[in-house]
Amino acid sequence: MKPLEGSIALVTGASRGIGAATAIELARLGAHCVLTARTQGALEEVDDAIRALGGQATLFPLDLVKDGEKLDMLGPSIAQRFGRLDILVHAAGLLAKLTPVAHIMPRDWQEAVAVNVAAAWRLIRTCDPPLRAATAGRAVVLTDGLVAEPRAYWGLYGFGKAAQEHLAKTWAAEVASTPLRVNLFDPGPVATKLRAVAMPGEDQAALTQPEQVAPQIAALCLPAESRHGEVVRRS
Repeated sequence: MKPLEGSIALVTGASRGIGAATAIELARLGAHCVLTARTQGALEEVDDAIRALGGQATLFPLDLVKDGEKLDMLGPSIAQRFGRLDILVHAAGLLAKLTPVAHIMPRDWQEAVAVNVAAAWRLIRTCDPPLRAATAGRAVVLTDGLVAEPRAYWGLYGFGKAAQEHLAKTWAAEVASTPLRVNLFDPGPVATKLRAVAMPGEDQAALTQPEQVAPQIAALCLPAESRHGEVVRRS
């Protein structure tokens, strides 16, 4: 029997990169994956990859900025349809503009807050009840080394990741007495579209690939995982 057989996993940002690779890995381990991202076509490609492994997925196209009400209903909708939610992997994120802090425009600020902060808050709020009710609920939120080591021009992105990390750690402290385990994962430099946009001259082929970090994220979702409230860095 596969270690995640019978479990339901929600993965955000599942249309490409780390989110897609993690969804495929979770499905390989037996989880039925609920995949959410903005692009229907890209989600269908991930669904095809999962089905090729003999796994199952449910697609839930969602814009984290525009579809706040749908996001708020995601946890109850999954619980109603499947009777449970065991795993949350929040991999969605927005690069935001790389600019001096003094030059950040209100519109860019609002978009970054909506995707990198408010979406995390809404996900926690909507997924907390079914994850707490699960026998071995697991949540993993992707973070970034910029939180600990800020860099010039990355303030808008780094702020969002810092706020998201703080929310996740606070949530972890609040559920410490329950079976739910909440951790953050810092993948380091990975060949993703987000990094390609930020570092256009970088050789992506020389970087760690999403498929290489997915097993470490999936490991944090296993029932046997005991770590809690930690920032786990790619080994």
